[in-house]
Amino acid sequence: MSNAIFNLFARSPIGPLEQHMAKVYACCTELTKFFHAVFANDWSEAEKLRGIVTHLEHEADDMKKELRLHLPKSLFMPVARTDILEMLQLQDLIANRAKDISGIVLGRRMQFPEKIQTLYLNFLQRCIDAAAQANKVISELDNLLETGFSGEEVNIVENMIHELDKIENDTDAMQIAIRYELFQLEKNMNPIDVMFLYKVFDWTGDLADRAQRAGNQLQVMLAK
Repeated sequence: MSNAIFNLFARSPIGPLEQHMAKVYACCTELTKFFHAVFANDWSEAEKLRGIVTHLEHEADDMKKELRLHLPKSLFMPVARTDILEMLQLQDLIANRAKDISGIVLGRRMQFPEKIQTLYLNFLQRCIDAAAQANKVISELDNLLETGFSGEEVNIVENMIHELDKIENDTDAMQIAIRYELFQLEKNMNPIDVMFLYKVFDWTGDLADRAQRAGNQLQVMLAK
């Protein structure tokens, strides 16, 4: 086999794409510790943890740029270049949203009513579960590549994507519940604070929505 062919395999984007998703997931997991600090009014710790979220998001962004820069114009594999780029963008949006959430909460020193703190933490965790499941799904890409995107491995991945859909559905229901609880409390709260709490709820839900979209993108790749 010629050196050119060896180089072509060495430049496969699958490994870097999986590593990027792992970094995105790591970014999301820091939000749990961040919100524990927020609910304890430990803003010094929250600022430190926000720095970790931002650092991980920047690392993911650097990985995205590096992969884009070195992605071959044509790939010697059953994956279209455009599909890889679309998947990369969807993954990156998850980390971006994690940074957005921590940024707005820290910047405004947001106060969450005690009655909804546990509800929010459970909601956040389920959204992070979606990112975890998306990470598992994307990590199967190398196995899919080995099997030529066929056989039992496809069924395994399809089931994993189905589980991701179920998790995202859970987050939709949880978001409705926490929004209702806030609605019950909002008449006694500052309207601006209420508005920003709803925004944080929406952005938290985006973590699961974007994770699901990444899973759906892989499903599109399987269909091809």
